[in-house]
Amino acid sequence: GRIDNISSCWVPEKCRAQVGNQIIREYTYAYTAACPQTGETFSLILPYANEVCMDIFMTEFSQAYKNYRIIMVMDRASWHTGDKAKKWENIVPLFQPPKSPELNPVEHLWHHIREKGNFKNHTFHSLCEVESHLMAELNKLYLDFDTVKNITRFKWIKNIL
Repeated sequence: GRIDNISSCWVPEKCRAQVGNQIIREYTYAYTAACPQTGETFSLILPYANEVCMDIFMTEFSQAYKNYRIIMVMDRASWHTGDKAKKWENIVPLFQPPKSPELNPVEHLWHHIREKGNFKNHTFHSLCEVESHLMAELNKLYLDFDTVKNITRFKWIKNIL
């Protein structure tokens, strides 16, 4: 969203970094699924983090991969565990233990996007600008199978595959 993510950065000696600041609180949400085995990703940018948007994402994802049986690792967010979460025949949710985002491979993709995607010390002038920037970063990952595999292929996943 449009909340500043100010952090330290390198600047030339005897110079001071100048970073804009904004008070606006606007949000957008990226929904992503990643395959640790192939490096494929599937993403949608939606306006809310709720059960309706999760339903849209899961329906689109289920249709895109209708010929596959998928185990999807999810946290226990309320929009993941609602009644709608159980309706896709080709997707089996695997819920991680509470308060353990480090076990979810997609959480590590978000960390990568925040670190490498030029979101730090960047002031966005509109939510549309945030979404365009986010879409560009998601498209980079969509084309970079090796990076996605390196980020998401945890030891416990390797053992399953």
